[in-house]
Amino acid sequence: MSEKEARPSGGSPQAGGVTISDVQELIRRKEEIEAQIKANYDVLESQKDVGMNEPLVDCEGYPRSDVDLYQVRTARHNIVCLQNDHKAVMKQVEDALHQLHARDKEKQARDMAEAQEEAVSRTLGQSEGLSPPQAFAKVNSISPGSPASLAGLQVDDEIVEFGSVNTQNFQSLQNIGSVVQHSEGKPLNVIVTRRGEKHQLRLVPTRWAGKGLLGCNIIPLQR
Repeated sequence: MSEKEARPSGGSPQAGGVTISDVQELIRRKEEIEAQIKANYDVLESQKDVGMNEPLVDCEGYPRSDVDLYQVRTARHNIVCLQNDHKAVMKQVEDALHQLHARDKEKQARDMAEAQEEAVSRTLGQSEGLSPPQAFAKVNSISPGSPASLAGLQVDDEIVEFGSVNTQNFQSLQNIGSVVQHSEGKPLNVIVTRRGEKHQLRLVPTRWAGKGLLGCNIIPLQR
């Protein structure tokens, strides 16, 4: 078996274009290399089980006559080359799986965002022609550089919807606090009215330099 025969053909799949078939082909190549490595180890085993490190000279320094030196040297050389090929293919498999996983996560994020936008649009569409939803809380103050400020909230914004909290189920500010605590690092849809106009914002509760996860003070409105 020559070094040329042992080496896998083709390069790694192009970034961004990896498919399940590419991964399956890489795994097939990996298994082929492993089979070739085993075959070469079998050759060494058949030669008095010399392995990779047994000396090929006798105690007097002469070449051993009890083994086929050419076969042993060739098998050892092939094993070294094949192990390098195996390492390269395993790296390609790892990179391909990472690309597939990243692409799946991006698709899931896009699908979730589209579903949320559709749900909000449907909610807003259903409310057209009806009396505007009643706000249940108001933004009293905002710290500069806070998550609330970065999301576009402004002082005196009246909150119509905060994640799953709305006029129908709002009882106290603890409702908002609970949603915030369970949504750290996750985007929340927030709908506010500002000078008579409705605004939809994307707020991500996050730890920042200031206190809390929002950096704003919200007060309930008197019903």
